[in-house]
Amino acid sequence: MSRSVSSQRVSRFGTTVFSEFSALAQKHGAVNLGQGFPDFDGPDAVKEAAQRAIRDGVNQYAITTGARDLRVAIAEHAARFYGQAVDPDTMVTVTSGATEAILDVLLGLVDPGDEVVAFEPYYDSYDANISFVGATPRWVPLRPPDAAHAQWWFDWDELRAAIGPRTRLLILNTPHNPTGKVFTREELERIGALCAEHDVKVLSDEVYEHITFAPARHVRPATVPSLADRTVTVSSGGKSFSLTGWKVGWIIAPPALRDAIQRAHQFVTFATASPLQAAMAAALRLPDAYFTELAAAYLARRERLMAGLREAGLKAYLPDGSYFILADITGFGFADDVTFCRHLVSEVGVAAIPPSVFYGPEHRHLGQGLARFAFCKTDAVLDEASRRLRAKLAPRR
Repeated sequence: MSRSVSSQRVSRFGTTVFSEFSALAQKHGAVNLGQGFPDFDGPDAVKEAAQRAIRDGVNQYAITTGARDLRVAIAEHAARFYGQAVDPDTMVTVTSGATEAILDVLLGLVDPGDEVVAFEPYYDSYDANISFVGATPRWVPLRPPDAAHAQWWFDWDELRAAIGPRTRLLILNTPHNPTGKVFTREELERIGALCAEHDVKVLSDEVYEHITFAPARHVRPATVPSLADRTVTVSSGGKSFSLTGWKVGWIIAPPALRDAIQRAHQFVTFATASPLQAAMAAALRLPDAYFTELAAAYLARRERLMAGLREAGLKAYLPDGSYFILADITGFGFADDVTFCRHLVSEVGVAAIPPSVFYGPEHRHLGQGLARFAFCKTDAVLDEASRRLRAKLAPRR
């Protein structure tokens, strides 16, 4: 047989970096600070709501737009935290995680030959999904803090140059994985003006919306006037409630945009697990204290791992949001981030992710001097990782 088994659309994609390094971590008995899932469970009340829904017979298909009670809870949550008015019947679709939602947005709004602008480093499904729909990515690099910038930043001229007559969509991720950047209102207003000028729609990926650290504050792009009519908000319950395995996500969008995305969603998964939708509605209605305590707990974990990385000689960049830390590895004498991370997992016993895989070819070199560490772990795990780093990681000249 001479014909390739794989379609062209998947032929350039291998095993994800997360699968590779999780397998290496298991093989070497390493502390896994690679893949970004918590090693602790979400609230008991939410898990009990799922069990109750199963016992009560909520076990058949939900309607394809999502169980209405969850859509109402999503609308209530938007009003409570952002003052955003959302019609649960015309502006919300429930998806099987934010990853499905991102694909649905691209399928619903982007045609083959269109261009999609996004910031890098990026969540890896962006690149794959842009490729799947036959569009072309235009990457704009985020750059690390320096003497002129307190946090990760981007060049406005590079962003303007990336937007052209074929640009259909701009992807924002705020709080940002993996840099921890939280886009400011001023940045969003200027981005909104650019998008309005070129009639570009916006996908705002906000799965870390409740994990931010003062003085940073998450501003929902859809609440910025210049972005309100053109933004699709994507979020999920996995990060906010430490239930990543449930894969319950959603989109919020103006009715015309939501209708286009819903047309794609109905043929991708049709519907998301019914009892988990019932439980996610309960999660979104948890009292304000839950969300305050969530951010405080992650702040403590951030400080714990930052201290461990610095004590090991790593220059770590302080994130304003999400649960990842990028560290500068250039002083350790390795050829690139992949080589460093393989050494780290096999010889030091700590797994991290090489972030160069989150860049397009043009800017891949920007990630080769970095490593990504996740702090969505218990104190004992973070402490053991720090101990191993201090004991076994040393600069190589």
